[in-house]
Amino acid sequence: MKNLSIFKRNFVKPADRKSRQKLKLAICIFGLFVLIVTAAISAGLGAITALLAPVEPQMISKVLDATGFNYISSNRSGYRLSRPVNILILGIDRVPGSVPNSRKIFNGRSDTILLFHLDPREKSISLLSIPRDTKVEIPGISFSKINEANARGGAVLAARLVSTIANNATIERYVRVSSVAFRELVDLLDGVEVFVPRAMSYTDKAQKLSINLAQGWQNLNGEEAEQLARFRNDGLGDIGRIGRQQSLIQAIRNRLASPSVLVRLPQIVRLMQKYVDTNLNFEEILTIANFGLQLERDNFKMVMLPGRSSSSQGDLRSYWIVDVAGRDRIMTQYFKQGAADFAQGRTANPSQPVSPSSLKIAVQNASSNPKTAKTVAEFLRKKGFSNVSVVKDWPDKQRQSQIIVQQGDLEAANLLQKTLGYGKIEASSTGEIESDLTLRVGEDLVKRFN
Repeated sequence: MKNLSIFKRNFVKPADRKSRQKLKLAICIFGLFVLIVTAAISAGLGAITALLAPVEPQMISKVLDATGFNYISSNRSGYRLSRPVNILILGIDRVPGSVPNSRKIFNGRSDTILLFHLDPREKSISLLSIPRDTKVEIPGISFSKINEANARGGAVLAARLVSTIANNATIERYVRVSSVAFRELVDLLDGVEVFVPRAMSYTDKAQKLSINLAQGWQNLNGEEAEQLARFRNDGLGDIGRIGRQQSLIQAIRNRLASPSVLVRLPQIVRLMQKYVDTNLNFEEILTIANFGLQLERDNFKMVMLPGRSSSSQGDLRSYWIVDVAGRDRIMTQYFKQGAADFAQGRTANPSQPVSPSSLKIAVQNASSNPKTAKTVAEFLRKKGFSNVSVVKDWPDKQRQSQIIVQQGDLEAANLLQKTLGYGKIEASSTGEIESDLTLRVGEDLVKRFN
């Protein structure tokens, strides 16, 4: 991992040192959120927002009140992020034959790969989800899937290959977590309430995973939550499951608001110590925690690496081939990272205005009136959005409409929002896979168009 000393020096240290007891407490608080982040990530996109999207202030207050440490009065500005930083998160598959509590549990393939960018100038965090099947060239074995990198060369090789994919972005720190942690974490929280979008049935003998979930709202225990997070048997592979995994984000955050979590803090921190491996030091951890605590919700954005299946039949379980122009746009808009040679066109030139006719928009009903989706689609066609389709209804009803930025094009989402006058922009990959934007029609648009 390069430039480690530079990364450390650019974290501004506090002018005065707190007592050792307070430092340990702060680390434990951060540990709680890191574990929730990394444990959920190990099964998928998971609950990284529990740390950085930002953390619920009520939860922080409850933890601090219970311990008698007032975080706000202890010079919050002491630990501050002085420059943008990229951190790699790897969720590691179970390693057959590995002994619990040994470092061998971190030697497996990465089930999930996330790169997130902390930017103190814009007070924002951007998270890039890299499909585990992304095609890369691994030294010694030629072309393979990027999830092999950690098993072949550890976090160093994984970081180098991710950097190559991300226009040579500098990656200075990593966090690795064993997938075993996810199940134990959810059980410690007494389960999570989540919406399962479809019935799921699948068995993976190699990973000792048996999936059997019904559609609808459910309170899932650790085993069931892992089933939801890891289900891939729908022909969409890693790409399709990303949206389902993100549903765990809000579920876990909601669960954290419960006062019962406080008494389990020591257990959760011990869980973190067993299953998390990182090269972040204490001061860096506190700096990141402080940065996350000060974020506004809308300043946390998630996006998936654009690409296509290598299969001519579009089987998304094959290699994921990077869309270079789409990648360049995301690295520019989200990571402020340019490309060596931009292609011609708006995707590589963010200053060029968005053309409505160039956007592929999926309109999905999530309201009590299925006809509204067709009405909205026709309205958009009249406004110049020529490539609009109505897709299968979302099985859960919503009061507020959403504009899901499936391919990471925020400018396009702003244009659609301005045209409609409605829709909360959701920078995530939870919409229709092949769309640029997914408009999920809620009850507010029913009132607008009926």
